[in-house]
Amino acid sequence: MTASPFFQELSSMQKLVDGIHAFQENYFDSHKVLFERLAQGQQPLALFITCSDSRIDPSLLTQTQPGELFIMRNAGNIVPPYGAALGGEAATIEFAVAALKVKDVIVCGHSHCGAMNGLLHPEMVTELPAVSSWLTHAEATSRIMKENYKHITDEAPRLTATVEENVLVQLENLRTHPSVAAALARGELKLHGWVYKFETGQVFGYNAAKGQYLPVEQATADARDVSARLPSI
Repeated sequence: MTASPFFQELSSMQKLVDGIHAFQENYFDSHKVLFERLAQGQQPLALFITCSDSRIDPSLLTQTQPGELFIMRNAGNIVPPYGAALGGEAATIEFAVAALKVKDVIVCGHSHCGAMNGLLHPEMVTELPAVSSWLTHAEATSRIMKENYKHITDEAPRLTATVEENVLVQLENLRTHPSVAAALARGELKLHGWVYKFETGQVFGYNAAKGQYLPVEQATADARDVSARLPSI
């Protein structure tokens, strides 16, 4: 017999509540010094911009502790150009760069991205007006795919190319934010483009010098700043 939606919801919430109890009893007690220090303020290593997709856990992926990543998530890891939508994204970026003085900003796309699939197939989101509107901030990605990738017709590689191009488009949008532009001009900030393939655990970083994505370790070693690929403001 299939459980009713009501009991399924209770089961889902119970899993979350059980998780909180396990955190408090097993993790928090053994990391009290860390959390006491965090109560004094935060000094994150980087701003990590990624998708809301439940299959991505930035802290698990980077093996970082609480306080080490300032995380911004939304559908499609999109960064609206400054002035296009002065909402949560703009505020998060400004606070991370201008107030917290992060030294690195990472835009991380991922394999099998539903938002990017919706960008390729607008008919899939016609009944999701908010999603359709949000994806207009990736219109440049859509145009790049239509005009520069006509030769790729298979769905899987086309989606992969869309994910990769979208990361670069969003990095360009990121540079329109005044706090980012100023920090880049002072040499106090670096931008990085990553793509995470969650089914294999691989992470690829954009290498500006070679104009391609490479395993992140190699990309970071060869070229530590993707901003060389982007036009000056």
